[in-house]
Amino acid sequence: MIFNSIIPLPFYTPLFYNALLIVILLAFIKLQTNGYVIHSNSKKESASLFLLIVVVLYMGLRPISFVFGDMGIYYKYFEQFANGAEITNNKDYLWRLFMKLCSSIMSAQLFFLLCAILYIVPLYSAAKRWFGADRYFIFLMLIASFSFWPYGTNGIRNGIATSFFIYGLAYTKNKFIKYGIFLVAYFIHGSLLIPIAAYVLTFFYKNTQHYLIGWLLAIPLSIALGGFWENLFSSLGFGGERLKYLGDSIDKSQFARTGFRWDFLIYSAVAVYFGYYFIFKKKFNDKLYHQLFNIYVTANAFWILVIRSSFSNRFAYLSWFLMAVIIFYPFFKQRFFVKQQKVLAFTVLIYYGFTYFMFIVL
Repeated sequence: MIFNSIIPLPFYTPLFYNALLIVILLAFIKLQTNGYVIHSNSKKESASLFLLIVVVLYMGLRPISFVFGDMGIYYKYFEQFANGAEITNNKDYLWRLFMKLCSSIMSAQLFFLLCAILYIVPLYSAAKRWFGADRYFIFLMLIASFSFWPYGTNGIRNGIATSFFIYGLAYTKNKFIKYGIFLVAYFIHGSLLIPIAAYVLTFFYKNTQHYLIGWLLAIPLSIALGGFWENLFSSLGFGGERLKYLGDSIDKSQFARTGFRWDFLIYSAVAVYFGYYFIFKKKFNDKLYHQLFNIYVTANAFWILVIRSSFSNRFAYLSWFLMAVIIFYPFFKQRFFVKQQKVLAFTVLIYYGFTYFMFIVL
């Protein structure tokens, strides 16, 4: 494919982040000079569509390599299905059925392109449903998120499932279709049980202050009770093999990935603070935003309880995929600051600055 022959493999991911940095800097300058961003025009619609196409093609046509983590494993299973292997595991059956079907009608490269489409287009569609012509900036922030590239190239199945979940949240025309989208997300990756359960909970209990208190309580409960929560959820079989790491003893070779992750907690707390600020300080009374915030803190509180598990970032992602929406949604629904476009500009810059630092500088 075209990108494979032009871009050396070691530069593929850095090029994405550096190109995105240029886009973010242009957005920052535009917000500083062109006045308040919230107004509908055809230029922004064209920009969002162009961004969608470029990112889909660049991610979807990347070289097939273990450089992208689990992509190599997906390729191995795809080849096995292409050579006639049958589905022998019912776990996440919809995904396995999808992969087997694709292996019979397309090449592996086209399969990964389709995966990129299924990962990115639902994010674009959700941004369009929520923000109309103003979708460009929120879609850009979803792409600029810390977890966007890794879960499109490494944790592919999880990324697709969470994108379907976001689209389900944005789909309001028919509740049965919405629930059907959630089911699809679950059968693609069973870990979506956690945000789906959080979504269901928000229908029975809506007090955002209590959700926030619950999130705060999860921190001392996790610190005080150590591995109790991991062992509890593991013994209950919650989430099936999704939580298989919870009961594992800590491997010294994974020390950097285990223990109480204060760095991840601080990162998670940023979105919690933004939600707190807009809802309680600025009195932002938007029912959908309250629900999204409640889902985020519930899923994130679950991760805090099992924070010591190996690869805890996989559990953190079950809330992190909503971070861009939690932070930026209010900016496009209501004016909170006299110079709101400048506040938005610096928020955009800092938000992507963290992503860039983590993947390029650090």
